[in-house]
Amino acid sequence: MARPRKFDEERAVDAAMEAFWAAGYEATSTQDLCEATGLGRSSIYNTFKSKHDLFERALARYMECKNAELTELLEGDLPARRKIRALLQRVIDDEFVRHADGRGCLVVNTCVEVSAHDEPVAVALARDYGIRLEALRAVIESGQRDGDIAADKDARTLAHLAIASVGGLRVSARAGVDRAALEAVADAALAAF
Repeated sequence: MARPRKFDEERAVDAAMEAFWAAGYEATSTQDLCEATGLGRSSIYNTFKSKHDLFERALARYMECKNAELTELLEGDLPARRKIRALLQRVIDDEFVRHADGRGCLVVNTCVEVSAHDEPVAVALARDYGIRLEALRAVIESGQRDGDIAADKDARTLAHLAIASVGGLRVSARAGVDRAALEAVADAALAAF
């Protein structure tokens, strides 16, 4: 008879997410994961099978949390254009206030570090992108119906632009671009709407 687990699996996934987010997939060792989760190697491997499996779970958890935040913002009462600007502002605030430690975004980091040589991760990232794309497209179309966003623009293209702006702001912040410049970039991106 197998011994029951004596730890909270979701808490372990959250702790692993923080470790991967701080150091990246390759630089996070099994020992780092043991220290982050408080689990021994055998508990990690018995529960999660591999570092890669734990990473996929951690990435999925991160995407779930970030998409819940996005949904909350997009379902709010602001006009569509202000929702897009609030999204871009949230990214800037993340980089300079909430996550000023330079870790950026786990999704963006994973796109750069892992996706080119890891098909399951690339598929998960593509699925996540599609979720965000459709949510933004719906808000943009709503804004077009309300007259808040130019009706002659392609809503899907503008949704891609919003996602590209988010990624670009995050990468630029990590490259040392200051807050004022990022604010100006967010305003310039919004002008396309």
